[in-house]
Amino acid sequence: MVYLLLALILLPTLELALLIELGRQVGTWPTIGLVLGTGVVGTALAKSQGMAVLHRMAAELNEGQIPAEGLFDGLLIFIGGLLLATPGLITDTAGLLLLLPWTRRLIKAKARVKIYDWVRRGTLYISVR
Repeated sequence: MVYLLLALILLPTLELALLIELGRQVGTWPTIGLVLGTGVVGTALAKSQGMAVLHRMAAELNEGQIPAEGLFDGLLIFIGGLLLATPGLITDTAGLLLLLPWTRRLIKAKARVKIYDWVRRGTLYISVR
């Protein structure tokens, strides 16, 4: 709950301050161009990465495998796309990190360790039927 409150209050405030400062340093129009440009590039990257994951998942399904990695990649790509749709430099950076395959691999590895820890401590329970 505290993290959600911080995200809803602190993050927009930091984003606004950063955009104002960038606007002072480089000008209004370059700042607007940067925000719009990251949205366009991010959309194209999200589409290409999403399609690549879908093709990989289809191949795994055709081989009779459960596409668990693809599902997790798809979730991270979706979140990255949402972050890029939100105006701001911090969210754009986080979104791009989730869309790039090599940084997404690192994020997945860290998330996997955290999820295993939650399961081990009993904070998270996973049921398979």
